[in-house]
Amino acid sequence: MKADALRGHLDGLLLATLDGRQLHGYAIIEALQQRSGGAVDLPTGTVYPALRRLERAGYVRSEWSTVGGRQRRTYRLTESGAGTLDAERRAWREFTTAIGGVLGVAAAV
Repeated sequence: MKADALRGHLDGLLLATLDGRQLHGYAIIEALQQRSGGAVDLPTGTVYPALRRLERAGYVRSEWSTVGGRQRRTYRLTESGAGTLDAERRAWREFTTAIGGVLGVAAAV
């Protein structure tokens, strides 16, 4: 699935991936791939700028750590980010219900 197809949903996907976890950037990319059955395969050039944008907005916080002698920036949700994720989830349920009704498909929640 291309990044363009996810336009408008990337923030929610990243926030959901970080829900209850602290991950470095590449681990976030891997988690997105795994949780989507390989359908979501985003390049680092899409994910890292989005993480920086989410951090500037106060939705995620990052910190540097050393793992195996390598510096890694890890990310985690802030309280504000958790609230935004809740709102994203509600909006997604409303969207899928509405579109499912038009297409004649039951929403899978």
